[in-house]
Amino acid sequence: MLVFCVRYMDLFMYFVSVYNTSMKLIFITCTAASIYLMRYRLPYCTTYDALGDQFPHIKVLVPIAIVCAVICHTDWTAWGLSWSFSIWLEALAFIPQIVMLHKMRVVENLTSHYVAFLGLYRFFYILNWIYRYHYEGFFCWTQTIAAIVQTGLYVDFLYYYFKSLKDGKPFRYEIPV
Repeated sequence: MLVFCVRYMDLFMYFVSVYNTSMKLIFITCTAASIYLMRYRLPYCTTYDALGDQFPHIKVLVPIAIVCAVICHTDWTAWGLSWSFSIWLEALAFIPQIVMLHKMRVVENLTSHYVAFLGLYRFFYILNWIYRYHYEGFFCWTQTIAAIVQTGLYVDFLYYYFKSLKDGKPFRYEIPV
């Protein structure tokens, strides 16, 4: 939620189009509603493991994202740094999920497919940037390096995910010790 609230602060800075504004507001609202349902509404919140979810998000991810944004950013303006921060925070946001998955050792079908598609989404984003560089000359170090970091975080998961599918275990996959 923090990633998208920071990234879409431009809603208060300038108007692009009704579509752009509407989609950003819908996306933020849907994200907030999803978080609310998962944490506080039955039957959705019954699967949340508060004891297993002990990763210090704010103390670890936010400072690392700030440092990364200062090192690799689009420009030194407040907007450029906040946008870069949101890109880096999104790249690092998978770390708590990795920690939780390794604690669980066994990942169920729906979760494994969801995480695998998140990783593939990032991989195809990299391919999109290669395409854009080749045909449009567009290149952004912040987006590219953050996407490589994020995709790298998914590599271990994707390896075992595809290995489990190949071995005929589509409903669950086990992370080796």
